[in-house]
Amino acid sequence: MASIELGTRTGRLVITAAVLGSGMALLDGTVVNVALVRIGEDLDASMADLQWITNGYLLALASLILLGGSLGDRFGRRRVFVIGVVWFALASLACGLAQTSGQLIAARILQGVGGALLTPGSLSIIQSVFREGDRAKAIGAWSGLGGIATAVGPFVGGWLVEYASWRWAFLLNLPLGAVTVWIAQSSVPETLDEGAPRKFDILGATLATVALALSTFALIQYESLGAGLTLTLVVLALAFGVAFAIVEQRSSHPMVQPSLFRSRQFSAANLMTMLVYAALGAMFFFLTLQLQTVLGYGPLLAGVASLPVTGMMLFLAAKGGEIGARIGPRLPMTIGPIVCAIGTWLLTGVGAGDDYWTAVFPGVTVFGLGLSILVAPLTATVLAAAPDRWAGIASGVNNAVARAGSLLAVAALPAVVGLSGADYQRPEAFNAGYVSAMWICSFLLAGGGVVSWLLIRNPERPAPPAARPPAEVTVDGKPAQRHTAPAGWSCSGSEGCPGTAIGYAAPVTDVDVLRGSEH
Repeated sequence: MASIELGTRTGRLVITAAVLGSGMALLDGTVVNVALVRIGEDLDASMADLQWITNGYLLALASLILLGGSLGDRFGRRRVFVIGVVWFALASLACGLAQTSGQLIAARILQGVGGALLTPGSLSIIQSVFREGDRAKAIGAWSGLGGIATAVGPFVGGWLVEYASWRWAFLLNLPLGAVTVWIAQSSVPETLDEGAPRKFDILGATLATVALALSTFALIQYESLGAGLTLTLVVLALAFGVAFAIVEQRSSHPMVQPSLFRSRQFSAANLMTMLVYAALGAMFFFLTLQLQTVLGYGPLLAGVASLPVTGMMLFLAAKGGEIGARIGPRLPMTIGPIVCAIGTWLLTGVGAGDDYWTAVFPGVTVFGLGLSILVAPLTATVLAAAPDRWAGIASGVNNAVARAGSLLAVAALPAVVGLSGADYQRPEAFNAGYVSAMWICSFLLAGGGVVSWLLIRNPERPAPPAARPPAEVTVDGKPAQRHTAPAGWSCSGSEGCPGTAIGYAAPVTDVDVLRGSEH
């Protein structure tokens, strides 16, 4: 395992490659949200088609990202990362050339396969190549810059969609992919798990894919399937999910190490991830459509509306990682989702005729603040709860949980709030569903904060070194008389302990140790 310092040229290039790679996937996901209305008009798509354009990508990503993490650990994290970037770029080309909604959905699924290879690799590279003391800051920089890609996506996509074509939102990935591959091949050291088995968990990957595919299909197609068939498919999806868990328990080469979930910290962090990212995915999906359908924003203005999130992530995400490393993850992972919930609650009131600065800006700003508080501590907690040799698998599990949460929320919420067909083009119908959806997102985020407070624990800090006994002090060749300070007195002042001309420093406290660590 490499031991690179963050401040070196190589360290900066590693961060650049990781951010560009994961940023491609994050940027693409948010760009698509801004482009959905124009895509729907151009390809004559229904509400269900728009859900599939979003969820086809998430389905492949969530199903295969675990396998992507395992492949990186076994055959080289940089190698699999580069393959994923190339695959993703070529699938983006197919998206840009699609002529029907069906072709676009198929290309989006292929994009998800590439994302499943590159996304866990970007984070596991950071975890495996940086020295231990720099990992928290490196993860904070990665999450902050990656969050910027997520937030800048609507702005870049909006500009391309409004002044060029929605197709360029996908074609943009081609030059980004080329730069990422060049930096990774020239500057990122290769790391892998020498002890990893060489077999693939094909059965596990298949069961996970079928479980998510069935549940997604049932939720999106609820209106056409009917209640009975939908319930049947959901039960089948649960059965495949149980089969996946059994296979992983019994396999000699599992895609997911079952022992990871014996850690309460790891399990709790992933439960919180599921809730938060379900709300995150649905919130951006609905807000972007609301701004265009109900408030009449063009794609560019709809993208610019989320820029406060960019600012918060740019200036505060890395600091959030440092604070989490100093005080422990429990408090940031509790406060962050609750702040996000408040921001989402503020956005429930966004409606026709509202002014951006009074209706939209406060909500997205508060949401961005909460996101910058929670992202880096959450990521660091997941990785710290797993052994270094399983960094790729742990990263893959957390990414899979995040994408599955977004996938299921985007699939389920339109039906739950009564949206279907071409409702995304009818302001009155969509507005009613939007308000209900945002309330649900707010409750999910608050639930993530409660989970963190109840289940996340701060790691134990090493005990401060024992104080050495004071040296013998003499006065005129005779031992000086020692005095004990009464309760409430300090012996650390210039006058020493009360009643004596010679004082001894007060014992070192935990507060003193923490203060010393700041300098």
